[in-house]
Amino acid sequence: MDACIVIPARHASTRYPGKPLVGLRGATGEVRSLLARSVAAARATGLPVHVATDDDRIEAEADRIGVPCIRTSPDCRNGTERVAEAVAVAGLRAGVIVNLQGDAPLTPPHFVAALVAAMRADPGCAMATPALRCTPETVGNLLADRAAGRVGATTVVSDGAGRALYFSKEVLPYTGGRGIVDGVVPVFHHVGLYAYRPEALQAYVGWAPGTLETIEGLEQLRFLENGVPVRVVEVTAAPGAEFWELNHPVDVARIEAYLAASGIA
Repeated sequence: MDACIVIPARHASTRYPGKPLVGLRGATGEVRSLLARSVAAARATGLPVHVATDDDRIEAEADRIGVPCIRTSPDCRNGTERVAEAVAVAGLRAGVIVNLQGDAPLTPPHFVAALVAAMRADPGCAMATPALRCTPETVGNLLADRAAGRVGATTVVSDGAGRALYFSKEVLPYTGGRGIVDGVVPVFHHVGLYAYRPEALQAYVGWAPGTLETIEGLEQLRFLENGVPVRVVEVTAAPGAEFWELNHPVDVARIEAYLAASGIA
């Protein structure tokens, strides 16, 4: 099944303006932009990679690192809408469109491979996204963000068949502040990565944002609010590896620490 990756990137982030161009120091001391590191993560999958943006500065950075850039409208309300527009503008014909968000440079290639495999195994699956069982450290980071009033990473709860019940910026399920409950970590960190059928993207842009999507600020809830099941694919990190997105300036130090620990230049 052919697939391609589109990285939506915008400069006018509400929580962190200019985020795609923020420099991140790797294990060797080299500083590379968040966009460059996200593109490197996407290229590691072996799939074709495109950047979608409405900003001249981000397009210039895409040109500098040699990745094709698709210009999209500044009216796109989220990354899924931007990816959908990029697919239409560029005439991309892949059977699966992967949205690797531009704030997730720690995304390993096997996360993408797991999504594409899930879509291949189930032709009726319109959209899939991965989730990572948290470590106690990650749960601690999530709870620390909430305690400090920072809105950052997302959690997901699923049914027994692997279909999403809900996504939230709150830490779900409620654990009373504990990282481990009855010997396991029950919290799943939703990874900002999506795989769609082209038809699902076309349908998405025809729906108005729903109440839950608007309240939570989570684009994937539009699928649930319109009765489209979202397949949640559980993935695992490599031993010693961590996953975290860059949502706030405080996350720069976290991600740089993870880059150093993982030996990523």
